[in-house]
Amino acid sequence: MTSGYKDGAPEEDYAHSPFIRKQGNIYKPNNKEMDNDSINEKTLQDVHTKEIDLVNRDPKHLNADVVKVDFEDVIAEPAGTYSFDGVWKASFTTFTVTKYWCYRLLTALVGIPLALVWGIFFAILSFIHIWAVVPCVKSYLIEIHCVSRVYSICVHTFCDPLFEAMGKCFSSVRVTTTKVV
Repeated sequence: MTSGYKDGAPEEDYAHSPFIRKQGNIYKPNNKEMDNDSINEKTLQDVHTKEIDLVNRDPKHLNADVVKVDFEDVIAEPAGTYSFDGVWKASFTTFTVTKYWCYRLLTALVGIPLALVWGIFFAILSFIHIWAVVPCVKSYLIEIHCVSRVYSICVHTFCDPLFEAMGKCFSSVRVTTTKVV
């Protein structure tokens, strides 16, 4: 069944055909089912415009125990040494609002430039790892494999007979221990 027809019958009469694939007919390039470019474009677009979660901004819990600082974690009054209730409430509000707005102001001013710097840094780090570190390590492993073969030959040639002879010499030695009280 290499021609696509058998005994003059059209191809549709047969269940399996060498010309029909899951993606579509290879002889009809304008087939909509074979339009992989649109699938690839969607994949590329999805990678670069990934949805971000605006509610849970630390899904991998990178800063779960490091940066989480509340008023109660910093300022506490032990029993018997309380300030005025109004001062305590004002201190709480001042701390919370100052921390909130200072963080927002700093991220607005420095967040985007630092994101740019970290993006460039990790791009350079990935580039160096992919194009320099891995090839160097692979080259080193290939070169050291040659050295290890030579070392192995030397050990098997010189050391194995020596240790085998020593083993035969000392194989008749019997050691007995007695405990004297």
